[in-house]
Amino acid sequence: MARNKFDVDETLEQEFNWSYYKRLAEYIKPYRARLFKVLTIILLANTAGMLGPYFSKIAIDNVIPNQDFSLLIKISLIFLVSLFVIGWCMRYRIIAITELGQDVLKDMRASIFVHLQHLPFSYFDNRPHGKILIRVVNYINTLSDLLSNGLINLISDLFNVVITFAFMIWINPKLTLYSLALLPILFLIVMIIKKEQRKAFQRLSNKQSNLNAYIHESISGIKVTQSFAREQENLTIFNDVSDEYRRSWMSAAKIQFLLWPGVQNISVITTALIYFVAIRQVGVEVSTGTLIAFLSYINNFWDPVINIGNFYNSLITATAYLERIFETIDEKPDIVDAPEAIELPLIQGKVDFKSVSFRYEAGKNILNDVSFHIEAGESVALVGPTGAGKTTIINLLSRFYDVNEGAVLIDDYDVRDVTLNSLRSQMGVMLQDTFIFSGTIIDNILYGKLDATEAEVIAAAKVVHAHDFIINLKDGYHTQVEERGSTLSSGQRQLISFARALLADPKILILDEATSSIDTKTEAYLQKGLQELLKGRTSFIIAHRLSTIVNSDKIFYIDNGQIIEAGNHQTLLNKKGKYYQLYQSQYNLLQA
Repeated sequence: MARNKFDVDETLEQEFNWSYYKRLAEYIKPYRARLFKVLTIILLANTAGMLGPYFSKIAIDNVIPNQDFSLLIKISLIFLVSLFVIGWCMRYRIIAITELGQDVLKDMRASIFVHLQHLPFSYFDNRPHGKILIRVVNYINTLSDLLSNGLINLISDLFNVVITFAFMIWINPKLTLYSLALLPILFLIVMIIKKEQRKAFQRLSNKQSNLNAYIHESISGIKVTQSFAREQENLTIFNDVSDEYRRSWMSAAKIQFLLWPGVQNISVITTALIYFVAIRQVGVEVSTGTLIAFLSYINNFWDPVINIGNFYNSLITATAYLERIFETIDEKPDIVDAPEAIELPLIQGKVDFKSVSFRYEAGKNILNDVSFHIEAGESVALVGPTGAGKTTIINLLSRFYDVNEGAVLIDDYDVRDVTLNSLRSQMGVMLQDTFIFSGTIIDNILYGKLDATEAEVIAAAKVVHAHDFIINLKDGYHTQVEERGSTLSSGQRQLISFARALLADPKILILDEATSSIDTKTEAYLQKGLQELLKGRTSFIIAHRLSTIVNSDKIFYIDNGQIIEAGNHQTLLNKKGKYYQLYQSQYNLLQA
């Protein structure tokens, strides 16, 4: 059985490099003042935490032998105050760094979401949507622990190590050197594990992406699944994909948890070494208080080292997801504003195609030297066989793609020389597969003009004959509709899209099979609304149902990437060419 896109592992286009973490730091930079404040609090807490072992040394070596109760009370009070300071600092740190981490994640999520909206259609056509979704949600969330706890804990632990090391050197330089004896072994373990751990979590991210993609596809296609009784087959596929994810998780977990026992064992062996060396010197070079204090500092030294090892684990884990996030952000949009693009002024709607040729892939033209002129306010119908190039014409007009040769002009402005926003904001596009957002009916119509009044919404709906069915719904214009308008009929969704387009009042209107889902009775009413919708604006209509285009000012019959017939409905019928044959075939079908 051929593999589907959802269960094909994604491959990274380039090797990971540490500059990705520099890019991550760019997201943290706006919050550097808050970060510096947290680091100051951490430094204060860590310094206060170092006082305990030192006070123990003073108590054992000086206070108890000399029975100096006054000094005991003083250091006890100072120690008590230090505990309160540590407690307050910990509480502040947890709250502040969690807020900071979530703010950074919010910015990253917004960054990838905004970028996705500028990527070409081909990016979404070539990938299961579940694999895109997981990068925006799951992969970003995976960085939460790294940013909210891991990063700041790393800095805290580094402070701890430095401060503890300074106290250890101050108390006994010789014992300090012994405590570092096994660090080279630790670094060796880290280097051995690092490479395999990254590979393991790359495999895991692939399997997680595959699982998410299949679940998304299954939910989207649930009607087809139930219609063909495919539940058991889908469960089998799901179990296979899920088992692959489980195996990858277990493999990654086994490698991930190799580091912790290594660090833990080295710390225990180091502590044992200090006991062995120091006990032989107690009373000679090392006092009892010094030994007890030093052993406390040893724990204070190795605890953050263990934490740093755990952070390194988290870092390598996060690396696999960070690669995917930045890979998406680095995806280049095919269509962008030219460096010196200007704002397209308010247009009249004149359109010119000048010797336009276009191809999606090399050596296979979709359009071949197409030229035509449309005056502002004219309606143009595009007809012809599937794959002839009709949709390509409107895609080039909307600049979803750029021409390979020739030029597309609107009011004598080359569409490549103006900003995309100023171009598309003056155009309205209605497709066969109308998208209805979850929310109310009025919210969906307002999508065309967010600042419109309810009266304007109702007026637009009346023009396209959507008002009658809307007011008969449970809550009228405020009726809640589900995602993709699943509670509405196809015809109702199309009527709402017509009202949305009319409200937006675009100068150029594109209807791509926009009436195909409307029944014959509704279409009869809609024709009157369409005339109002098209009045005063340039329109391009793609339709296989010729009854919707007979009143168009111009009709282009397109075949093999060229306009082979052009004229109005009656002119083309008189020619008795391709359009005439198409019209007769539909007429005879209706008569039958």
